[in-house]
Amino acid sequence: MIEKEKVLVSRTIAVPADTNPWGDIFGGWIMSLMDIAAGSIAARLARGSIATKAINNVIFDIPIFVGDEVSVYAEIDKIGNTSITLDVFVTIRRREQQEEKPAVRGTFVMVALDENRRPRPVRQKWPLNE
Repeated sequence: MIEKEKVLVSRTIAVPADTNPWGDIFGGWIMSLMDIAAGSIAARLARGSIATKAINNVIFDIPIFVGDEVSVYAEIDKIGNTSITLDVFVTIRRREQQEEKPAVRGTFVMVALDENRRPRPVRQKWPLNE
């Protein structure tokens, strides 16, 4: 059983370059931040190269605007033989507010890769005493 712990992975400010042609924050930019966060945690845990296998149930709960502080959190949901499943959460803080608001959530499945870019056991590179 994994003890779940939501970890802050990144924090940035949404700027005009992150918008779509209509001036709204581009959903693809947010998903990119989420994928980077999941990859960062999974690569550290797998101690090596990883790849995104699946992105599931991404839900955008509230809009994100230019100037919003965007924080990305990740939480390990499951560790399989070759994969790691993470729940990724995005919160925002509006410029004039203090509290963070949940904005986006989704599940990312990452796969550990060997030197030939083929799936390998996640725990293959862990020391024997861990």
